[in-house]
This record gives sequence, C-alpha cells and structure tokens, in this order.
Amino acid sequence: MGVAGSVVPVDPRWRQARRVARLAAIGTGATAAAAIATGGVLLGQARQARRTIPMAEAPPPRCDGVYGAKFPGPALTMVVLGDSSAAGYGVHRRRETPGALLATGLSRRLHRPVRLHRFAVVGAISAVLRHQVEAALERQPDIAVILIGGNDITNRTPRGLAVRYLVEAVRTLRDAGCEVVVGTCPDLGAIRPIQPPLRWLAHRWSRQLAAAQTVAVVEAGGWTVSLGDLLGPRFAAEPHRMFAWDRFHPSAEGYAVAAAALLPTMLSALGAGQERRVTPTPGEGVRSLPEAAQEAARHAGTEVSGTQVRGHDRGPAGRWAQLRRRAFFGVGAVPQRGAAPDTSTVEGLA
Repeated sequence: MGVAGSVVPVDPRWRQARRVARLAAIGTGATAAAAIATGGVLLGQARQARRTIPMAEAPPPRCDGVYGAKFPGPALTMVVLGDSSAAGYGVHRRRETPGALLATGLSRRLHRPVRLHRFAVVGAISAVLRHQVEAALERQPDIAVILIGGNDITNRTPRGLAVRYLVEAVRTLRDAGCEVVVGTCPDLGAIRPIQPPLRWLAHRWSRQLAAAQTVAVVEAGGWTVSLGDLLGPRFAAEPHRMFAWDRFHPSAEGYAVAAAALLPTMLSALGAGQERRVTPTPGEGVRSLPEAAQEAARHAGTEVSGTQVRGHDRGPAGRWAQLRRRAFFGVGAVPQRGAAPDTSTVEGLA
C-alpha cells in the first residue's frame, strides 16, 4: 500500500461524507465547518501524511521456493498476488513475509510440500491484477491468495472499477481450476500519520470497499477474509509492535496476525478445513450475500463463502453466503497429528 496521490475524491460518496463532516463540526465554529466542507483540511492532512510516511526504498525480500520439502508427495502450488501487503513490504527476512508464513502453515497442516510464487508488487492497484494473474497461470496454481485495495483507496480508484478488476482476476483463476482466497481491503483508518477527520473517512472508505469486494469475490466463486477490523484495533493499540518502521505497513508480528486469520480459510478452500462445529459461535450462520458482506466488514477475521439453502444458491435477497469466525492458526505451529519434522526450510526455485 502507499499514500502517494492520496487526494479526496469528488463523487457522490465524497459529497455525502462532506455533509457528515459538516454536521460533526457543528459546535466547533463556522470556520472549521467551512474548512471541512471545502475539503481544505482533508487535503492538507493528505499532504501531511505523504510527507510523514516514507516512500518505499527497497523491495521486500523474495519468498519464492518450496516449503516443507521433506514431506512426501507432489508439491501444492500457491501464488500470492496483490500489493505491498501481499509482498511483505516492511520486513527484512523471507520467513516473515505473508507468503512464507502461509506456505509454511499449509505444508505443516497438509503434510505435503508447497511451492510458492509471489507476483505481488509494492504500489499495485486492482488494475494490475490482470498482469499478475497472467503470470501466475503459467505456474498452474492450486490456490491463490490476493491482498489488494489499500492503494485503490489512496489513489482514488472508483470503487466499482476496483471491484471489477478484482472480479476479473478471481474468475480467471477459478476458470483455471485454482481456489482463490481474498483478504479484503485493510482499515486505513488505523494509520497513525493520518489524522481525523481524514482518518474517519479512510476507515469508512476502507470498509465500503471491503464489503463490495466480498460480494463480488463470493459471486465469482472465491472466499474472503475480512482484515480491516482484525488489524485496525490491535494496530491502534500496539502501533510500535504491529507497524513496521514506516508506521504504514505491518511489522513481522502484524503479518503473522493476518496470516493466522487467512490460513484456516485457505485450508477450507482446499477441502482440508476442520470439521464444522455443531453449534455456531455468535455471528456465524447463513445470510444473504450483501448482509454477510456488511457483517464481515465489521468483525475481525470473518470468512465469507457461497453456500446453499434447501438446494438453492439464491434466495429473495440474492445469493446465500456462509459466515464463519474460525479460531486463528499459529502459522508456525507443528501439526497435531504425529510428530512431524520441522519442514520450514526453503529450497530455491530454478
């Protein structure tokens, strides 16, 4: 993700947000209200955030390789697509990147090797996914993880356009027989250099994009995991631990939290998930897809996938969706069954 080019968009959503900001400013003085209404305060804050957050200087470490090479059987092929949050910008060791964490977790729980290819790049917006997918399909992937959306917020990409690019990517991968798990747009309102009221609007826009992504991805046959409400509060409470040096990207601990939320859904997408509980936890269950998307955007680590009710994919309010709130998996934990060897070593790819 990045904040370059982060300017307040002038569209119906911005006009609505501007009205809310104006109402919120009542009692603080007509001058402040007028400044918010015209966007001057927000534009100034955007410029200040760009000055405060350092620009990307070096690429994140490469994480491509075979994880769990000591396990028997053919390797499962995994690709990672998206922006800097998928690439692992902010950490310095290969094992700390999201791709390495997820590949290690998959190999240990599936007891088979995982061949990882990372195509995510720093600064990517959803429009770039098309090129990443084309490159990824050459590797014949079994599962793809996509993390995207933050740069679409900061670069003013219209929400419908960003979602359309994401849907095209998911459908193309699904048509090739690849399972797809999308970590939806993170909560940019957790970024400390962004001050209120811009922080409040960033939170709002992030949540709206995350909900739209969920609807589109599930319709296209993929799975989603909400990341915004998972990472936002904890990042705000422990910024020195959860943020990297630039105060914008996650630290190694931050990426580990995200990977722990994504891994259970990846296993389910591959047909290797845990057995369902007889009694669902509060907030789980079947909803219409739009309702499920809104619910997921509000709650930490919620998985959304398509389902059926009485043999039907759709109901009066649209497609049926299943919400699950799974226990997070420690991505480096040894599997419960058997005393498997430590297979986290990586062999470079030719």
